[in-house]
Amino acid sequence: MSATSVYSPAQLDYDLDTQLGRITKSAECRIGLEAVENDPFCFAVRVPAPLPEDLEQARTLVLRVEGRRLQGTVRHSERLEDDSLRLEVEPD
Repeated sequence: MSATSVYSPAQLDYDLDTQLGRITKSAECRIGLEAVENDPFCFAVRVPAPLPEDLEQARTLVLRVEGRRLQGTVRHSERLEDDSLRLEVEPD
């Protein structure tokens, strides 16, 4: 996967750790997939604003995009200058 500015519609399911335990949220949004520099096993998901609620705190991520299903553990999240969110994900 290479860096992209093309966003595709996707279904996101993500888990959050809360005081009441782990909860799962779902959202439909646009995403872009990117490679993670110096890590051929991980991938990055870029989500443009407006962001789904609490996505910055996601611990795990399952996404369905263009007929593919990708899932993994979020290792790093970063809010970018254009208000998009970049999540680095280690596949399960």
